[in-house]
Order: sequence, then C-alpha cells, then structure tokens
Amino acid sequence: MNTPRRVLIFSLVYYPDFVGGAEVAVKEVTDRTSPEEIEFDMITLRFDSHLPKFERVGNVNVHRIGWTANQKVYSDSLPWHLHLNKYAYLLIGFCKAVSLYRTRKYDTIWSLMATYNSFAALFFKLVYPKIPFILTLQDGDPIAYLKRRALPLYPIFKMIFTRADRIQVISKYLADWAKEMGAKCPIIVVPNAVDYGLFSGSLSIGETSELKRKLDKKDGDIFLITTSRLVTKNAVGDIISAMIYLPNNVKLLVLGQGYQEADLKDQSARLKLANQAEAEDRVKFLGYISHKDMPPYLHISDIFVRPSLSEGLGNSFLEAMAAGIPVIATPVGGIPDFLVDGETGLFCEVNNPHSIAQKVEKLIKDRESRDYIIKNAREMVLQKYSWERVAGEMREVLTGLQKG
Repeated sequence: MNTPRRVLIFSLVYYPDFVGGAEVAVKEVTDRTSPEEIEFDMITLRFDSHLPKFERVGNVNVHRIGWTANQKVYSDSLPWHLHLNKYAYLLIGFCKAVSLYRTRKYDTIWSLMATYNSFAALFFKLVYPKIPFILTLQDGDPIAYLKRRALPLYPIFKMIFTRADRIQVISKYLADWAKEMGAKCPIIVVPNAVDYGLFSGSLSIGETSELKRKLDKKDGDIFLITTSRLVTKNAVGDIISAMIYLPNNVKLLVLGQGYQEADLKDQSARLKLANQAEAEDRVKFLGYISHKDMPPYLHISDIFVRPSLSEGLGNSFLEAMAAGIPVIATPVGGIPDFLVDGETGLFCEVNNPHSIAQKVEKLIKDRESRDYIIKNAREMVLQKYSWERVAGEMREVLTGLQKG
C-alpha cells in the first residue's frame, strides 16, 4: 500500500471563520481527495475564541494560531489587535510549520494568495529548500494595492514568486502578474469552479413564494442582486447610483458585509431624499448569507450585477450563471476569461452607473438576448467550471512535484 503524500497548507483564514472563493476552493478540492492519496494539514488564524485550536474540517487537519476575540469577527472589520494577527502569522506560522514538520515530514507546502501567510511559507522554503513550494494566486484586490501593501518587505515579497516551485493561478490575468513578479517556475491556470447542483437546482413553488413574500417582491418587480464583500473593489456604490436611472419597480438585493456597509446605507438614504419615491424599499441590505443558503436569493432575482474594479476571477459571477440569471460585469482582471460580451453576459463600463443602468434596461427589454445569454452561460459553467474537473487538475498540481 502506498504511503499518502502529506501537504501543509498556509492560509490566513478558513472555515468557519471566513468563507471566500479561496476557502471554498480548498474545501472542494480537499473534500474530493482521498486521505489515502493526500493528507492535508493547515495553519490558519484563530480570530474567534469559540473555535478550537485544532479540529478536522472535512479532510483537513486545521491548526489555528494567533490572538482571539470573544465574538464573531469579519475579515474586513477586524478590531485593531486582531489585525496584528496577520503580521504575527509571518513568524508564528513559520514556527508552527517547523514544529509540525518534525513529526509530519511534509512532501509539499501549499500557500494560498500572495499575502501574509505566504511569507511564512517562504521562510519555511528557505529553511527546507528541498520541500516543493506551491503558490496559489486567487487575489482579487488591485495589483497596485497588493504591491503597495508589501512595500516595507517588497524584495522578500518578490521572493514568494521567485522561490515557488510551481504557481497555480485562477486566471490568465494572475498568470501575467506572476510573470511580472519574476516567476521562473511553471505557471498553471486552474480556475475555481461552481457547485453546479447547488446553484442550478430549482426551488419549489412554496419556497419561491415565501422568499418573495419575505422580500416584498411584487408582480412586475425586477430584482437586481449582488453577492460580495462590501469593499471598494466591488463597487456596490455604483450599482446603488445606477438605481436613479431605472424605474421604481427595479430593486436591488445586497448580500454581504464589509467596511463600506454604513456608507452604502447612507448613500441609499440620500437617494431617498433626492425625490426617489420608495428609495428605502428599492435597496435591501440582507447582510451575511452563507454560501449554501445563497442559491434561493439568486433564483428569485432577475439580473446579477457586480461592476468590479478588480477581480482575480470572480466565483460569484459563475454561481449566478449556474443559477440561470444573466450577469452584468466589468471587463477587468480575470472576468474576460469567462464572460464574452453578448454571449455569456454583458459588460458595463468601470465606475459608470449610467452604463450599468443601460445594460439592465437591455436585459429587461430584450428577452431574446437575455435567454440566449442565460443558455450560453449555464452551458459554459457546466462544461468548464465543475469541481470534479478542477479537483482532478489540482491533485495533479499537488502531486506532480517530488522532494529535491
């Protein structure tokens, strides 16, 4: 019987504290990987004191480090002392990795995102140069911001790319960034995927009616929906501004939390004061909705909108496509990898609420184009963005390197 490979994952956050595209990807890949093939350990931060320092989540042994708070916290609104965790990870994460390696003897280390945790992975690589180092890039923030954040340690930041033995990226856009940062190793594009069964499944008439009643969706109402962190890069404010160009039966569901939440609510209130009848009813902030509970909100909506300023790829767009609603997005980052204007969605201009409104009106008025886009997008997601396919490709990435 073959001995399973052992992989140590460096990740700043993980289930159940924070769930974004990167965390979903790791869980989907590891859950679809037999422990007889690969054993996974992870070092991540423990923001919530209610969480244990160690537990098994799916097929991953999760080791949590760092300071905690006696409350539920969110990555975009951490208390100042918990922000220090991110910097502490550089040293504490490295020390924890060395401690685990003494007994676990890892075959590979795998770091998610070019952020604080990847410094710890780099330090481990420098101490144990024969252990293959795989870097995954899923970063959605603007590259200029990522570089600026790394400025105090920029030469070391570049080493994360130059010392990696293999870099896996979720889009061609991020592949180009890796090359720009000096990467000489193989760069492999393996996108994130979608739980197609979860997002494409239909609701019963009773479930649909109940959710529409709860959200006060009347006959003739058009629901726009956005599912995202409420942060600058996702430009939710541009969608709210677009509402003034659209009739009152067009309403917006905002699913998510983040540091912009109060400002966005204030913006919606200002629209009410600007002679916008029923403005308070037209923008509904629904807060955090778990990933598994999100599909019903997509199914009772008509158009997905996210006019991003930057994106590594954008799983939320693919999930909306799987749910059978048309997508409006901006041509930035990794979005053009899957969105072809007029074929699998519509492009609007960056920072242009009027352009958003024009695309919404097109989808409302041109039913033939809308149906064509929905059909093409669902077929594309089913064919190219299944977790079974992606998990298989990621297993090849993780097992294709041997110790030097």
